[in-house]
Amino acid sequence: MIPPRLRPPELQKYAANAFSKLEAMERAYETITIGQLVSMRARTHGPTTAIDVFESGERATYSEMDKLSNKLAHALRAFGVRKCDRIGIMLPNCIEFPILWFAIAKLGAIMVPINMRYTPREIEYVLTDTQASFAVVQGAAWSVFSSMEPWPEHLVKGRIILTGQPSSESTTTLDKLLKSVDDSPLDEDIRPDDLLNIQYTSGTTGFPKGCMLTHDYWGVSSYQGLCWDEQPYRRYLSAKPFFYGDPQGDLLRSYRQGGTLFLAPQLSSTRFIGWVKQHRIEWCQVTELIAREAEVAGVDGATCLKQTLNWGSSPETIRDFRKRFRVRTQDAYGMTEIGFGTLTTSELDGLTPWGSVGIRAPFRELRLMNEDGSPTSIGEIGELWVRGRGILEGYWNKPDANAALFQGEWFKTGDLMRRDELGFYWLVGRIKDMIRRSGENIAAREVEAVIREIPEVADVAAVPVPDLKRGEEAKIYVELREGITPDDLIMHRILDHARAQLASFKVPRYIAFARALPRTTSSNKVLKRELTAVNDPFAGAYDTEEKRWR
Repeated sequence: MIPPRLRPPELQKYAANAFSKLEAMERAYETITIGQLVSMRARTHGPTTAIDVFESGERATYSEMDKLSNKLAHALRAFGVRKCDRIGIMLPNCIEFPILWFAIAKLGAIMVPINMRYTPREIEYVLTDTQASFAVVQGAAWSVFSSMEPWPEHLVKGRIILTGQPSSESTTTLDKLLKSVDDSPLDEDIRPDDLLNIQYTSGTTGFPKGCMLTHDYWGVSSYQGLCWDEQPYRRYLSAKPFFYGDPQGDLLRSYRQGGTLFLAPQLSSTRFIGWVKQHRIEWCQVTELIAREAEVAGVDGATCLKQTLNWGSSPETIRDFRKRFRVRTQDAYGMTEIGFGTLTTSELDGLTPWGSVGIRAPFRELRLMNEDGSPTSIGEIGELWVRGRGILEGYWNKPDANAALFQGEWFKTGDLMRRDELGFYWLVGRIKDMIRRSGENIAAREVEAVIREIPEVADVAAVPVPDLKRGEEAKIYVELREGITPDDLIMHRILDHARAQLASFKVPRYIAFARALPRTTSSNKVLKRELTAVNDPFAGAYDTEEKRWR
């Protein structure tokens, strides 16, 4: 049940109390490295199942995860891996992946996760950029991996470990390495500010950039995520590939609570709620697509869920999800570079101003800045700058990007927000994701959120197109749900809905249909640069002003 809205004085009191608790959480934080967390949890929750890769039947207890990662760390050291060495990891969701990550953490080496869908060109770029000297590759991915041309200079083929295939004289396999080592603790000196990951971003504006993430980054971000939990949850679900940052964070969140992480083979919006029910999940992240699929299908909302993280979902989607599943939801703003920037809180559950992404997260200072570098006033839109403990150390081997995106300790996110007098934030959109029409700024995110409310629409992308009279006009590319045919009827329904929900200057002038929107391989984000790089941006689009197809 959604609580009633509070009057401003009451909300002010609740907000002040939330900030007081937030400061207490910061004071209570205890610094820890990932290896220390793994070993500590083995002592406190040894026989508890730490991770269950349920579709493959792979699982391990906290004690087993500690011993297996010790053993693998010794094996990697014997193989030649040393502190600060970069290791490319190209694996699907399997039990070896988190064990490898923990082993790398205990060695003081640096994991470079590689997307399983990358092409040889993309793999070569990541390995060459990081100067990786070792790699662990699933046997099924070897044909793609081995097709790199040119071959990365620092990666000797004899330093590649294969998994998931029979051992032979000519290959080094994980099983072969583990045969002659023990599981005793390591004696490596690991510090919180040592790098643990070079995590590559989606690269929507060109080649991906590698975020340098330390042990302290993972310690802080996992602590941020559970600060507002009213109780420890015991059963967590993560469904994204482990080479993304989210499942790694989900695992550490579960580790901090002594819970069990159920790791799905891959994200599936149609199977997700079934997994939640089958494994009696208490906490998980829920995407907008999953929530909307559940609503359209009329899914039975009886689950064991106690809280979900629904960041990025529209207020209407969250409202429907809360009503159907009768569960507390949490919204947030974050990115690979900073972990969490804002969070809604259990203190203000259901009372946060509608559509807000919350207040500042623990260990985060936030500024909203104008283009000239001056702070914005309350209620005005500005670029979000962030600083604080445990954000990225910078982008690997990208001095120009670091110079452009850092102002001293402040990281410029490129995202536009506004803030009210109580300290609540609203995400408006990307700086480069604005449409400038006759002096008015139109946030593509807002237009897209409105169009996504139409049941027949699977996804939508709003982009600017040039216009002699107004400078720019808004155009939307609409991807319809399977079985829906683009025609005048659906086109006019989209237009009528936009006119009913948006100010007239925000209503898209041009509507085009796409069988499938182009997306990045790493994070599935829409590649808007491909939509704007066409020779004729008006071809095949309906002009709502001239009322004709062009």
